[in-house]
Amino acid sequence: MTFLDSVGISALLAADLALTEAGGWLRLAAAGEVVTRTLYLVGLATVIDCRETLHQALSS
Repeated sequence: MTFLDSVGISALLAADLALTEAGGWLRLAAAGEVVTRTLYLVGLATVIDCRETLHQALSS
């Protein structure tokens, strides 16, 4: 992802909630600097795990 606005934030929150309720998890891989910064600014990075690479996201 290279862009994230309020619609995307809402979608990520809804996906995280649905996955958590189903016993799963959501991790973002290689989200990009702008997206990662946005996630930290709105506090979503404490809810959704962000990793630099796909390998890191799948290995933890």
